[in-house]
Amino acid sequence: MLFMIMKFLTTFLLAAAMMPASLTAAPQRFHLESPDGSLSVDVNVTDSITYSVSHDGETLIFPSRISMTLDDGSAYGVNPGRAVCRMVSNDDIIEAMFYKKAEIRDRYSQMTLKFRHFDLVFRAYDEGVAYRFVSGSKVPFKVVSEQAEFRFTEDSGAYVPYVKNFDDSGFDRQFYNSFENTYEHIGLSEWDSRRLAFLPLVVEAADGKKICITEADLLDYPGMYLHNADGSGTLKGVFAGVPDRVEQGGHNMLQGEVKSRKPYIAECEPGEVFPWRVVIVSEEDRELLDNDMVYKLAAPADESMDFSWVRPGKVAWEWWNDWNLYGVDFKTGINNETYKYYIDFASDHGIEYVILDEGWAVKLKADLKQVVPEIDLQMLVDYAAERNVGLILWAGYIAFDRDMEEVCRYFSEMGIKGFKIDFMDRDDQYMVRFHQRAAETAAKYRLMVDFHGTYKPTGLHRTWPNVVNYEGVHGLEQMKWASSDVDQVTYDVTMPFIRMVAGPVDYTQGAMRNASRKSFRSVGSEPMSQGTRCRQLAEYVVFESPVNMLCDSPSNYLREPECLEFISGVPEVWDETFAVDGQLAGYIVMARRKGDVWYVGGMTDWSARCLEVDLSFLGDGEYQAEIFSDGANADRAARDFRYSSSVVTADGKLRIEMAPGGGFAARISRK
Repeated sequence: MLFMIMKFLTTFLLAAAMMPASLTAAPQRFHLESPDGSLSVDVNVTDSITYSVSHDGETLIFPSRISMTLDDGSAYGVNPGRAVCRMVSNDDIIEAMFYKKAEIRDRYSQMTLKFRHFDLVFRAYDEGVAYRFVSGSKVPFKVVSEQAEFRFTEDSGAYVPYVKNFDDSGFDRQFYNSFENTYEHIGLSEWDSRRLAFLPLVVEAADGKKICITEADLLDYPGMYLHNADGSGTLKGVFAGVPDRVEQGGHNMLQGEVKSRKPYIAECEPGEVFPWRVVIVSEEDRELLDNDMVYKLAAPADESMDFSWVRPGKVAWEWWNDWNLYGVDFKTGINNETYKYYIDFASDHGIEYVILDEGWAVKLKADLKQVVPEIDLQMLVDYAAERNVGLILWAGYIAFDRDMEEVCRYFSEMGIKGFKIDFMDRDDQYMVRFHQRAAETAAKYRLMVDFHGTYKPTGLHRTWPNVVNYEGVHGLEQMKWASSDVDQVTYDVTMPFIRMVAGPVDYTQGAMRNASRKSFRSVGSEPMSQGTRCRQLAEYVVFESPVNMLCDSPSNYLREPECLEFISGVPEVWDETFAVDGQLAGYIVMARRKGDVWYVGGMTDWSARCLEVDLSFLGDGEYQAEIFSDGANADRAARDFRYSSSVVTADGKLRIEMAPGGGFAARISRK
């Protein structure tokens, strides 16, 4: 009898050991709260892992599945087994370099769920939550796919930046894009199932709350797109496969065109730390403008490295205005005389840089050492240096990547200050690695980098502070060819609440030709902006941009000395930034401080708007406010503006009237 009982127990225990963990272990539930208790994350571990996010007891993201499938058939998050939970908290100050504020409070609660083969880390700030996987693998491996869900209600509204290039053939074509589009304000049930959207993306919740989804610390992994396949409230992450065959082609043979992809999305090293999936929550729209989560979640710069040589500043830019000068005695274009004129203009007005955009290197060669005969590059570098102006070079991706080390060494020794690298137009793993390599190699040779034709920031500018700007924005260049139905004015008061949450934007503002809604038209050689002159001035305050373009012709600026003086004087990095007021897609008012001087900028949509701007952010005492506001006829002649000056105090308000598509800009100095 005893033998039979022992045999039964042995058989039962053996069978139990062979059963999936989900059937032998009770579900585990974990709870994490932000420091002030307003935000919480609930994680449920069974045969899968789900998380949900709540704000003040209201569920914003409903239980959503997350996992990563590996090439050996295993998966982080599928039958994960038991987790050991470790909780920590943090409250310190980050001293930021070349950012919208000098100091950032880094206060959060963190929960690490330690499984047998991986860790899952959740972090809760008062303004948002984030999670990331950390591999426990001891050998290299591949990620076949990642499951990243964000489950909302079906009737949730969203501001969706679709990828422009799409058809019915699948997603491969959409993985090749410039990450530039306006936003469609739609219900999630209206999502076009053929299309991907790039990040960041904002979803609306009850009581005016907004949820902004993006990612941070993306260093060796593909970027995430979002997709809604069935019109439900669930958005799912989509990732480009690792390129298999890439051919040189595209714009002037400067791009890498992916002809085929491998059946997995990432090649990983032992102990791989994956990007943060970021969920930012705001009760008021203006809170999105103050958010620092992407910067806080990014890997910090190596403390042993010196980045004091990085010099933010303004850039006199020739491409947008088509090298158009007038009142000069030489033919303008890509030649020494034209660039010497731009250099003299920059020097005379305290503008730190001149850029040589596309055209200075021989076309179709993808070789940056082959300079067109009309340009004596070393002479121009020396001429600029004598006038305290630095030169920045535009470079196509393939040309820069062909021999990155030699390119950086050669041009650094020549005296070039940085590169504007363009036409990457992908964010698969290999291209993300390129951004990391470019930043690192450029830093080695004390070169700044402005990434164009690229994806949104994910914090690389914290890891490598010589990365001073990114495009990934539907910027003013679009006005050179935009169709009449493109609404850039509404975009301008939408983008800061969404795209700019991720980091700085090389929007390239500063147009001196300005047009009302009825009079705008696209003109390639003498382009104009939509909206008023004061809107263009305001964008130097509203938009974050450590290296900031003056897009228009020096000839046009010289006809507008008051505007030129204001633009050239606006700082590029700040001690303090404060969102005064704003409504997504409606209007925006930003205040930024450098030393003892405040700059305030505001813009409206196509609605005329009267605002009373609260000045309580000012300190004690009296201040002199110099104000550029829309003129009485700016609704018809968009260039019309009014300059005024008055004494203000912290207990007062600025009353501002903005024309349709209008704006204002103010410089407020202590008396």
